[in-house]
Amino acid sequence: MKDKFYELSIKSSNFYDEILELVFSFGITCVEERENEIIIRDEDDLSQIQWGIEQYVSKLCDTLNIKNDLQISLNLKENKDWINEYKSGVKPVLLGEFYIRPSWEEAKENAKNIIIDPALAFGSGHHESTSSCIMFLQKYAKDEMKAMDVGCGSGILSIALTKMGCVVDACDTDELAVQSTLQNAKLNNADINKIWTGSISNLNTKYNIVVANIIADVIFMLKNDLKNILENNAYLILSGILQKYEDRILQNFADLKLIEKKQLNDWVSFIFQK
Repeated sequence: MKDKFYELSIKSSNFYDEILELVFSFGITCVEERENEIIIRDEDDLSQIQWGIEQYVSKLCDTLNIKNDLQISLNLKENKDWINEYKSGVKPVLLGEFYIRPSWEEAKENAKNIIIDPALAFGSGHHESTSSCIMFLQKYAKDEMKAMDVGCGSGILSIALTKMGCVVDACDTDELAVQSTLQNAKLNNADINKIWTGSISNLNTKYNIVVANIIADVIFMLKNDLKNILENNAYLILSGILQKYEDRILQNFADLKLIEKKQLNDWVSFIFQK
């Protein structure tokens, strides 16, 4: 642990959701949400993240002709082992038959335990999008289905799919996410069939169930690739989507049958069938 860490405070009433979505797209792992404030902490310098957020909000304000209310500040602070402080506040979550827990918590009997340590991962089951996906998987994933986890992050959905009896492939454009998935899969004795750093472009394999828990803009870019890897009657789960993008999702995937939609707070998840 380093002696000091960086803390980036971001405040905005006009663009809170947009900034939060941008922060998640950077793969940032330690984020604290407060009322109209987002706090990022890291031992590495966050000045490039600060610059990116400033540029992003400035462009939004110019495009929408809205006053820029962004307040952003970067401070270097004494390190008080904030990762362990964060750990102390993370509790297990029960999602149907899945019990998502950090390694320092006891296993739950008569449940499918998944161990995810939040400080080492990109998703731990507490976010609305991830929890919606896990609930969908329990309803639609079946034994021996071929499954694809697009943007695997911590690997939590890949691990859940293996525990449902699926043959699982996974990918992420972030090499750290792929490493995290492999580490967590080993921790959970989960056997992932194939995993790679990259996306699903030019992928010839067809799947019975595909899950993409990624931001809306990336889903729009991948919409044709996502559809192309679906077997007939296959399921496509889309998540990580703010409610304001719901109509665009429905328009872009109108050629598929909408089976179910789930909204938790501002986050919406969908399941379509080909």
